[in-house]
Amino acid sequence: MEHVEVRVLTFNCARELVKPEVFARHIFDASPPSLPPEILIISLQEIAPITYSFLGGSFLLPYFDRVRHSVNIAAGSFENASYNNIITSNVGMTAISAFVLQDKTRNMKWIESAGVGVGVYGMGNKGAVALRLGYAVGDEELELSIIAGHLAAMENALSRRNEDWANICRGLVFTPVREGVVRSSTAQRRSSMDVGDDNAPLLQKTTSNSTERPSGLFNPKSHIILAGDLNYRTSRLKPSPTDYHLFPQPCKDQTNPRHYSNLLKEDQLSREMEAQRTCHGLQEAPIDFPPTYKYSDKQRAVAEKDDELRWDWAKHRWPSWCDRILYTDLPFWMKAADPSVSIKAHDYTALPLMSTSDHRPVALSLSIPAKAIPTPDSDQSGDDARLSPPFELDEDWRSKRADARRRELVVGSFAYLGLTWEGRSILLATVIGVLTGWWIMSSLLGVS
Repeated sequence: MEHVEVRVLTFNCARELVKPEVFARHIFDASPPSLPPEILIISLQEIAPITYSFLGGSFLLPYFDRVRHSVNIAAGSFENASYNNIITSNVGMTAISAFVLQDKTRNMKWIESAGVGVGVYGMGNKGAVALRLGYAVGDEELELSIIAGHLAAMENALSRRNEDWANICRGLVFTPVREGVVRSSTAQRRSSMDVGDDNAPLLQKTTSNSTERPSGLFNPKSHIILAGDLNYRTSRLKPSPTDYHLFPQPCKDQTNPRHYSNLLKEDQLSREMEAQRTCHGLQEAPIDFPPTYKYSDKQRAVAEKDDELRWDWAKHRWPSWCDRILYTDLPFWMKAADPSVSIKAHDYTALPLMSTSDHRPVALSLSIPAKAIPTPDSDQSGDDARLSPPFELDEDWRSKRADARRRELVVGSFAYLGLTWEGRSILLATVIGVLTGWWIMSSLLGVS
């Protein structure tokens, strides 16, 4: 059966601009050399300093432009391949960017987006932003729901991470993308009246329908992919001064106590998923790479020229697999109808460390059957989370996000004035202007 090739990459940028010439070298690491993936999804956390992330708009353009430039460079590794960045969206410091091969762009029939903050007072210092894509292959239409997420940090915040996931499930509600957000070469969801009309405008104008049910993350016809800094650690406690000597180091012998596979047994995410306390309905390809966090400043300084004979970890954090990519398997009703179909996950790996971040990026390639997930029977029941979502949608999701957005703008504005040289210059100029005006007015009143 024909498959759609999807490449997913997640990277905690540590609030720094990426280096395109470095980032580009690794975007398609381990991908087949002559087969560019049709769809490329990049999940970004801590995309920029909190000031620029909360203000958004033009403040984030330099950060997103670096990522786009990286993809353009990386596409040069394939013959005659180029990518169209169909949409980039963010909630606070978490962002998602979707790319489609130029000659496949018209296959993207519609796009919906969703976002929720789970940080302080619901703001986007932590949270999730998601896209739902309708991608046509012949007469079939695949529905892909991709979430970029960033959960609570610190070793002792395990329960908070699980609660963050629950709030993401409650607060992610997908709505059609506004006209102008999607580039002109893509389309919104088309109505049944204009399907197949080649003369219809590619970017359909969205009309609201108050009777339409809100669409949450768990949709019976959707493939779901979660990529991000999920922040699950390998201990509930910070390491002691002597624990540093137990941290993993490069070695091939898995019986060696310092082989990373021994620390992987303590991974919180695997345990919590098995206990069905987080990431419900998702699965993960086998991990065969070292921890992705937290590398020391010393290691970062030599990141782009080091041969990894030794890993230099930050001593105050347990090395952990914070950066992960999870996905749903095909639903049981689809497998029952056609046992030959399957999703193939391959090339799940951590990419090399870069000097701009203390995280290693993680990438995964998925081969998804080019066949729509059929609608389950109305009386269908089972343990698939798409049929029985683990959490109800929050009825107040829209007002909560709007309130959080207002807080983000206030925090971002104060941070801009107090923490950036541009803001301080504006503040200083304002103070000088006020004092000058007061002096002039005082002089005029004194003369009169």
